Parts: sequence; C-alpha cells; structure tokens
Amino acid sequence: MDGPAPAPGGFDPADPVGYEAAVEAVGGVIAWYSSRILAERRAGATPEVLRELTLQRQACVKDRDRLEDADSQETARLFTLYTARLKELKERGSPAS
Repeated sequence: MDGPAPAPGGFDPADPVGYEAAVEAVGGVIAWYSSRILAERRAGATPEVLRELTLQRQACVKDRDRLEDADSQETARLFTLYTARLKELKERGSPAS
C-alpha cells in the first residue's frame, strides 16, 4: 500500500485538499452558529443565550484561523472534530428551530 492510510472520517493527511476540507467543515459550523444567532435574536432570546452562541461561534473562528499554520495532524483533528460537530448540530434541527 502506498502512503499513509486515511484517518477516521475519510481525511487523508497527505492530501493537499485536506486543508480546504477542514476550512469547509469549520465554516459550516460557523455558518450554523451565525444562523442560530440571527434566529435567536428574532425570537427575542435572552442575552445569556446570545452570549453563549456568540462565544461558540468565536471559538470556531479562532480554530479556522489556526488552520493557516496547522500541521497535517492538527488539520486532520480539526476536520474530524468539526465534521462531527456539524453533523450533531444538523441532527438537533435547523438553526431556526
């Protein structure tokens, strides 16, 4: 077999597209939180709810920014983490729910 085996979640650390896939995964979670914040604002959510959602979104933005300098292992870890998180968030329902 040539090269390393793909990591869990289908991420291949030797694949240069891995960075783009990780950015896309993190971006999907950021978009989910952005939509949720907007929906909660429209619904009259408490400041605490909005603050928590905003903090979660900010943490995602920091992770996305960290991808710029991440090695292949960190990129794979973030890809796996955010792919799972996005799946979990989608299973909860749409941001407007």
